Amino acid sequence: MTLEWEQVVVDSHDPVALGRWWAQALGWVVVNNDPDEYEIRQAPDRLPGLLFLHVPEGKQVKNRLHLDFRPLDQRAEVSRLLSLGARHADVGQGEQTWVTLADPEGNEFCVLSARQSP
Repeated sequence: MTLEWEQVVVDSHDPVALGRWWAQALGWVVVNNDPDEYEIRQAPDRLPGLLFLHVPEGKQVKNRLHLDFRPLDQRAEVSRLLSLGARHADVGQGEQTWVTLADPEGNEFCVLSARQSP
């Protein structure tokens, strides 16, 4: 196979602000701070990254693709993300073991429960 997963592209009204938010949320580093193409990665030479591109329109509906994160402590991580500016999101998920949040521009993502030991 010759394909390598380079990045996930996120349309955003303010790529710098949203990219900085995600860098803080994930503890990642900025590898491109261009105001129209702001990219973060876990480490400068580690793929994939998140690339925030400027688009003029705002988010209209539920994302068709979202990110899931599995923390060691779901409750603590949800509290931390909320304190950074995330908000709870209702996408029709009902009662689940995961928590659906949205970033400052409304992009949904999930914080899963801790993985159970086998």
